[in-house]
Amino acid sequence: MPEQLWAARAWLPGGWRERVLLEIERDGRWAAITPDAEPPPGAEIAAGPLLPALVDAHSHAFQRAFAGLAETREGETDDFWSWREHMYRVALRITPEQLQAVAAQLYVELLRGGYTQVCEFHYLQHDPDGRPHEDPLRLSWTLADAAAEAGIGLTLLPVLYERAGFSQPALRGEQRRFALDARGVWEAARRIEAAGRPLLNAGLAIHSLRAAAPGSIAGLRELSEDFEGPIHIHVAEQAGEVEECVAATGVRPIAWLYREGLLDPRWQLVHATHATRKEIAAVDASEANVVLCPSTEANLGDGVTDLDGWLSAGVCVALGSDSQVSRDALEELRWLEYGQRLQLRRRNVAAAPATGRPSTAARLLDVAVHAGARAAGEPGWGLVEGARADALVADAQADGLLGVPPPRLLDALVFAGPPRPWRDVMVAGRWVIRDSRHEHAAAIAARFNEAMAALWRD
Repeated sequence: MPEQLWAARAWLPGGWRERVLLEIERDGRWAAITPDAEPPPGAEIAAGPLLPALVDAHSHAFQRAFAGLAETREGETDDFWSWREHMYRVALRITPEQLQAVAAQLYVELLRGGYTQVCEFHYLQHDPDGRPHEDPLRLSWTLADAAAEAGIGLTLLPVLYERAGFSQPALRGEQRRFALDARGVWEAARRIEAAGRPLLNAGLAIHSLRAAAPGSIAGLRELSEDFEGPIHIHVAEQAGEVEECVAATGVRPIAWLYREGLLDPRWQLVHATHATRKEIAAVDASEANVVLCPSTEANLGDGVTDLDGWLSAGVCVALGSDSQVSRDALEELRWLEYGQRLQLRRRNVAAAPATGRPSTAARLLDVAVHAGARAAGEPGWGLVEGARADALVADAQADGLLGVPPPRLLDALVFAGPPRPWRDVMVAGRWVIRDSRHEHAAAIAARFNEAMAALWRD
């Protein structure tokens, strides 16, 4: 672990700064960050521009096992609900060993894609027959082991999942591995927190309003009254889900959460695709967060969120890889903006020149960095004193970046840069990727190939 890192250029809050000296504490956090400083003797020199890493605020690791493998249509139509059948196939077959292999490969790919922390929305709990493992947290520890091998930070979110729909009080057979009640969620989170593993923390999750009864949600709230970690929920992802919620409760999903007094700064509303401006105002008033997953929402045909509504209200917007069709943070930023351009037929929708933020890429990055910290339960994030010492070193000589004027580098990275342009990746003061190479990549890839061969052997 270097004690001092010096960068000719670094993206600090407010933009690019020159000749930046970053000092690292023994606990892997930034002790001091000083622009306009000369490199002291013994300081490590960053091999390119230094940028903050991102938090992947919504991930289902096991879905990496069928990313890109659900792109055929057999019926008249194909949508989220038919996609779920592919998901169930993998969920019902994957073993703990295969899950660890798949997750480790995913986590290396996320590091290469610019993420150094991942929020794992974890609802794969039991064995394939739906029976609890001897240790109910066996699959949670499997994910933690995969993250430790890859070197990525992990926020584990055990998920409340107890019914198949608003009018279906029991789970379907293919959902048998997901069953977990409020007490189980709370006890799992407490055990994860008590484990004391490096780079591991816990939050809570509710799969969705359709998958959890109101009484159970209230019960989890009561159990977690003094819990300071994040609380995640899928909400308003599908128009059909919104209609079912209105039929069952009389109001839309986000409006229901607000009406019940549930929302507060801990809450992370995943997708929130079909939110009204009134609901956006309610989220803002409660200081809750949203987590958008542009590549997955596009892949599933969910719809396009009201990004201008969220940003104008000042709501924090984090990003997630979700179904793993993309493991690249820059691609999520790009598609967050491009979805708006396609819908509104305008350019630079997220830019805010009136408030001194004319760069679309800069505004989106800064919002995602800040919101990602909240989604992961981290007190701070980015290249700021006290935050974990995570950073990305860009290869300024890579295709798409070569010859770019230094002040415009971030714009080029997001909108014209090469895939995964990160030369080096640091997590908690330790380089986990150097010269574009990960120490354990070959062994992890070999186990991933074996797992995929077994999963897809008919």
